[in-house]
Amino acid sequence: MAVHLTRLDPTGADREALVVFLTTEEFPFHVRRRIERADAERGIDEGAWRDDEHDSFWIDSDEHDRVGVLRLEDLEDPVPLFDLRIAGEHRGKGLGVEALRAATDHVFRTLPEVTRFEGQTREDNTAMRRVFRRAGWVKEAHYREGWPVPGGEPLASVAYGVLRRDWESGTTTPVPWDDEPA
Repeated sequence: MAVHLTRLDPTGADREALVVFLTTEEFPFHVRRRIERADAERGIDEGAWRDDEHDSFWIDSDEHDRVGVLRLEDLEDPVPLFDLRIAGEHRGKGLGVEALRAATDHVFRTLPEVTRFEGQTREDNTAMRRVFRRAGWVKEAHYREGWPVPGGEPLASVAYGVLRRDWESGTTTPVPWDDEPA
């Protein structure tokens, strides 16, 4: 199923829809599973969804509008990050892979100074880890106990990335894991 990104107007026409999306969905693998209305509104007002460092998009599919939201972060850095949230009713249908591919295409087509694009997920988010691999991203790090879990022990944060040159050529540059001198 194909997806496309529709730029969000978080402080204008899309504000209430974004607040509703963020506050009515549960995001089990994010640091905060649930977002309270006041927190969502504060984030929007403080520029977390659009400013020099952030931009955001609705994720629309061929069959449904607004199946999720994508937020780009650290846009003034040559290595931006992203936050991807798919609505619960649309998870498990392959939209994550298509959304990540669309995000990657958007970043490399519109931000010529960007050399690589990266993201992280919890070690137990096996679905997102498959999304990264299926979208052509490479595991680059495993940060032990790097992801806080409210009420529980921290989990590992697993980082993935894609290089512009790999995106352009359709290849994958492997990570040199065994590069330490003996």
